[in-house]
Amino acid sequence: MNPPLILLTNDDGVDSPHLAVMAEAFRSQLGAEVLILAPERQRSAMSHTITLHKPLRVTQQSKGIYAVSGSPVDCVYIGVLKIASRLPSLVVSGPNDGFNLGTDVFYSGTVGAAVEGGLRGIPSMAVSVDNKSPEAVPDAARLVCGLAEKMWADPLPTGTVLNINVPANSRGRVRWTSIGKRFYVDDVAARIDPRNNEYYWIGGGLAGIADIEGSDCQAVIAEGIASVTPMHLDLTHKALLGAGQPKWHLPGFDQH
Repeated sequence: MNPPLILLTNDDGVDSPHLAVMAEAFRSQLGAEVLILAPERQRSAMSHTITLHKPLRVTQQSKGIYAVSGSPVDCVYIGVLKIASRLPSLVVSGPNDGFNLGTDVFYSGTVGAAVEGGLRGIPSMAVSVDNKSPEAVPDAARLVCGLAEKMWADPLPTGTVLNINVPANSRGRVRWTSIGKRFYVDDVAARIDPRNNEYYWIGGGLAGIADIEGSDCQAVIAEGIASVTPMHLDLTHKALLGAGQPKWHLPGFDQH
């Protein structure tokens, strides 16, 4: 029988040292075969970007390790459909160098890659760690291995993706959480290039978190506890549908 195959990617690039730590944990703790496809360079904040209008190049760096000239989602797409010898048992994206908490999940390339695995019916996780504490990476690897064994033995509902954040010195503490709110300074800086053309830098620094009990932000930022947030890929706001009825009546339309 073949060992479990784990497809490992990230949005920090194929040269991130975190990939090697995670891959070694999968081999030693789970007896897994590991296939790494990661972007050839930094691809943070790409969300679910997929490359449709230009060719992609895949370069094998060593056995089982490939650099892709596209997004994290491209890596999963190509890995599953072209490079993997069989359907992966698990897709893991990360560990990302920096947390993906609260509304970060809508922008994160790390989360986007895990979502692509979930859309393909594969158990998938996005993993992020404190960017000031590389010692959190082994803790994250141990947590992911434990979760993988549970997911294989007792599968989560189809379309569920886990978003995991591990702070420094979590000391084995973990909490199942909901998505919280993380605030940033909105900023667009206008500058002039050497040819006298205007250009822009967007995005500002962190401005805090909302105090929401049970949230990922509360666990990780306020209490130093690792968070595991189950996310479902059905974004329908079912409560607004009521008993099959729309919220508003639209004059002039025959609503069914």
